Amino acid sequence: MMELERKLAGIARPLLQSKAVYWVALLGLCSAYLQGSLMKLFDFQSAIGEMNHFGLSPAPVFAVLVIAFELVASTMILAGIFRWLGALGLAGFTLMATFVALRFWEMPDGMDRMMATNAFFEHLGLAGAFVIVAWVDLSTPANR
Repeated sequence: MMELERKLAGIARPLLQSKAVYWVALLGLCSAYLQGSLMKLFDFQSAIGEMNHFGLSPAPVFAVLVIAFELVASTMILAGIFRWLGALGLAGFTLMATFVALRFWEMPDGMDRMMATNAFFEHLGLAGAFVIVAWVDLSTPANR
């Protein structure tokens, strides 16, 4: 079994350790934040409505802060400028937003609760992935 793992890793390593694949993976990880912030930017009234929906006031200020934060943190990650800091920021933001937006435990049983529960745990995984990005960035000698 160890020999099989070694052979498969030898095949996968050149592809998965390329900088291009890593950057595309980071882009995928940041895609929801890029898409979300751009949608809010181009439909600011809906962004204000979203902030109001979650009880964040003053809504326009929170909308601007969320848009700016998501764009800046994603750009930091993709550009490799304080990547670890951008990743930890998005991890924390994701956790906070998850506990605000996906309170499945307060919902009655049914499909909506099931979907919110799934989304809650998916967001926990997303936050964990950002922590891994920070860990890799801080563990790589070139990034110290």
